[in-house]
Amino acid sequence: MAIRIVDVTDTETFGLVPPCADPGFDHRTCDYWEDPDRGSKASRAAWLEAAPAAPPGTRPPAPANPFAPDDDEVVNPFAPARRPAAAINPFASDDDPLADNPFAPTRPARQTVGPDAPRKLTLLGRGLGVFGSYAKVLLDGDEAAAYAQFGPLSAYPRAQRLRDLYPQLPSAPLPAVITCIASTAAGRHRGHARALVDAVCDDLERRGFAAVEAYPERDTRPDATSAATPEFWLSAGFRIAADDDRFPVVRREL
Repeated sequence: MAIRIVDVTDTETFGLVPPCADPGFDHRTCDYWEDPDRGSKASRAAWLEAAPAAPPGTRPPAPANPFAPDDDEVVNPFAPARRPAAAINPFASDDDPLADNPFAPTRPARQTVGPDAPRKLTLLGRGLGVFGSYAKVLLDGDEAAAYAQFGPLSAYPRAQRLRDLYPQLPSAPLPAVITCIASTAAGRHRGHARALVDAVCDDLERRGFAAVEAYPERDTRPDATSAATPEFWLSAGFRIAADDDRFPVVRREL
């Protein structure tokens, strides 16, 4: 069977992401790394559904302004009068479109996942227009066998918070991070996770990164951690950059 590695960039490729081996967790709905305070790895089925689209021509209500005066508030007589609205140009024609500036560069449209995408996909798609994809899936034939989530350190505040605990880590150049690596139960012990990590590292090197880090967890069940074990990363060419009894940091120079 052919091995393929696919970037997760839209609804179709997001549908290839396999569920976690432990049904209590789900990297298809996880925001643990993106939300440093309330992030969770739990399985949330509602997140797998697309957000309902708003009716055409409608806008979401604006949030209430706590500083705006109430309708029955007493008017301040000492407040300066509001500026009048701009005067209408009597010589302008409503039918005349704005002229294009021939000297202004044309900005290419940035790729997005769309406002009605599942919530996790919107998190993975935040950097599409600048960085590129944040996730990859390894397919063994037509079956998903492994999944990886990665990206710049700025995309994962919890990784930044964890990294701040280790002042011995180099501050320049800042690394990219791999926050999640997982194999399906059927895809284990076949080298898929290592092959996917190698593909991610090669991709990050092409994107200009000089190093990549991961944050594994010791002494836990394989299905209960999103970042594998230190032993896995050492077998994939990483080294221990900051040792710890439970949460070491591993790093690979690119």
